[in-house]
Amino acid sequence: MDYARSVTLDVGQDEAIEMTRAALAEQGFGILTEIDVAATLAAKLGREMEPYMILGACNPQLASDALDVEPAIGLLLPCNVVVRQQGGATLVQALDPQVMVEVPGRPELAPIAEEATRRLDAALASLGGTAR
Repeated sequence: MDYARSVTLDVGQDEAIEMTRAALAEQGFGILTEIDVAATLAAKLGREMEPYMILGACNPQLASDALDVEPAIGLLLPCNVVVRQQGGATLVQALDPQVMVEVPGRPELAPIAEEATRRLDAALASLGGTAR
């Protein structure tokens, strides 16, 4: 199962993060969490890796609608968006919202996941780059 929606950008990590924040905001997503995986692994394990940031994006209305259908869906929220270096480019990946339908097996979540997909795809498309 392919669970990521991706775009590759020819900009640096910091610029890609700011572009991604703005694109998500235009689609009604706020950033609830931010995890700098590279910094965390360096601090905790002494492990060096290419920049890797997880942005926890949330559209409040879609989250509320999904929680009304399936209270445990919070386990799959927020919608994680990863901004990471891959070779000389920056990869922006969003979790495919269809996972919210498939994992709990709740077809009632399909319209919510479809709207989340539409908005995430629009955000990724607005970044330009190459879709994967």
